[in-house]
Amino acid sequence: MQREVGTLPLAPALRARLAAAGFQTAQELLDTGPCGLSKEIGISREEALEALQVVRQECHGDAARPAGGSGATRKYTALELLEEEQSQGFIITFCSALDNILGGGVQLTKITEICGAPGVGKTQLCMQLAVDVQIPECFGGVAGEAVFIDTEGSFMVDRVVDIAAACVQHCHLIAEAQQEEDHRKALETFSLENILSHIYYFRCRDYTELLAQVYLLPEFLSEHSKVRLVVIDGIAFPFRHDFEDLSLRTRLLNGLAQQLIIVANDHKAAVVLTNQMTTRIGQSQSTLVPALGESWGHAATVRLILHWDSTQRLATLYKSPSQKESTIAYHITSHGFRDVQPPAVTHSTEGTELNPRKRPRTEEEKQQ
Repeated sequence: MQREVGTLPLAPALRARLAAAGFQTAQELLDTGPCGLSKEIGISREEALEALQVVRQECHGDAARPAGGSGATRKYTALELLEEEQSQGFIITFCSALDNILGGGVQLTKITEICGAPGVGKTQLCMQLAVDVQIPECFGGVAGEAVFIDTEGSFMVDRVVDIAAACVQHCHLIAEAQQEEDHRKALETFSLENILSHIYYFRCRDYTELLAQVYLLPEFLSEHSKVRLVVIDGIAFPFRHDFEDLSLRTRLLNGLAQQLIIVANDHKAAVVLTNQMTTRIGQSQSTLVPALGESWGHAATVRLILHWDSTQRLATLYKSPSQKESTIAYHITSHGFRDVQPPAVTHSTEGTELNPRKRPRTEEEKQQ
């Protein structure tokens, strides 16, 4: 990233400030970070973040261009794209109905947004995925690792322990039933301690920390090449306060979305975001919609909305390029995210239900 500051597509006044402060290359700017850059040249943190977004995108574009410098983008045939798409794995959710409507699970290289009201199970699903991404390949998993970025403080390690223990037990049951050598070898390292040690947790308390962490992700993922899942639990929370300039918020969110697309594609990882719901006031009625506005709705490839129907939790696939809109029911149990089990069939006498509070009638009483 030895590109000179004077060649970056920044405002002339900003380039002049950077030159006056002694910055010569793009790498020097990225090393300084938003807080340092804000102090060095006397601009706000928001302006510094926006400038660094531009710098990083430009440098990534330079790195992606072929050595000849023509700037031409590599072309693919439709067949190559199809083969690449089919070769990508899925992270299962342990809810087969949800996996089915998603086409096999949460797909690698795609951005999946999970929206819903508080308490409906967004964080539970994210913690389930952080465990499931580590399932060995011989059991149908992707044998990866997870990054969990938490903006709301909802991550509960005790709950992850419960989910991980249930996952390990499930794999042990499969191994006992099938008695295959590769299963036995995989279970030697697939343990509760190993699962917990490969979930990398980051706590971000405001949008500055979140943006900085996301822009540092490529470097982290280069050092941890087995990461196949990046979770941002609470994408909206840091951006719903302290923003008087909504156009600046939109630009920062667009830059964040572009960076997450780069992370998903370059590192073959699934990116999963959770989003809050907000009320949209219409002329005749109000409706619940995902937060951050309509423009943010284009950021994710797949959008899943979790909601309630009385006491039953439901998941609706609202947006997908390859699957139809569908709704399924799910449960959250002590073991994690699971299918809704059909009710047990109760055998009744002469087609009537038995009342457990009443004594069953004898044959003699029935004849009378």
